[in-house]
Amino acid sequence: MNTAWAKRVLETALLCATQPLSLAALRGLFDEQIDASALRAVLEELQSDWSDRGVELREVAAGWRFQSRADMQPYLQRLNPERPPRYSRAVQETLAIIAHRQPVTRGDIEDIRGVSVNAQILRQLEERGWIETIGHREGPGRPLLYATTRQFLDDLGLRSLADLEAPPVPTTDPQQIDLLAAAAGEAAGAGESLRSAEAPLLPAAES
Repeated sequence: MNTAWAKRVLETALLCATQPLSLAALRGLFDEQIDASALRAVLEELQSDWSDRGVELREVAAGWRFQSRADMQPYLQRLNPERPPRYSRAVQETLAIIAHRQPVTRGDIEDIRGVSVNAQILRQLEERGWIETIGHREGPGRPLLYATTRQFLDDLGLRSLADLEAPPVPTTDPQQIDLLAAAAGEAAGAGESLRSAEAPLLPAAES
């Protein structure tokens, strides 16, 4: 297959897509007449072609997409100067604990934070599409287990949880909680800047 033509097709499809496209979907553009390894090679070449531009081609959990580079965000934000409400510290800490210790129960989160967790916080993160329940822990009451979602990874521009920078092991140490909250805050900010069509952030919940 002509590589230049393949890149042109992929570039057009990815620029016009409203969500990441998987390798399977991209192979479908060529009636699956190109294997996955060859397709990935073309994508990586296309990625290199865009390496010095304000937009980059990036692989995330759900597939491949074009997105603005981080250093372009201050300029893009001027197109929409109204900033949505920021997540509270409690929400950021909860998200960070789930991301780095998953799967966890509400009780686990409370043990690490040292305070009770408002149910609205978990609901907020679920509605945002960043966490989900994946089952129950065996034991008294069979509490729900929470984990992050593919949407969470996509919003951070990550392929997998292995790409998430790990802070120190979560404990009730205030300094370590600060690091966890900072990581989650960066996740929230990254999600806002990477998504092309985004609903407003939910109001911040406390506790």
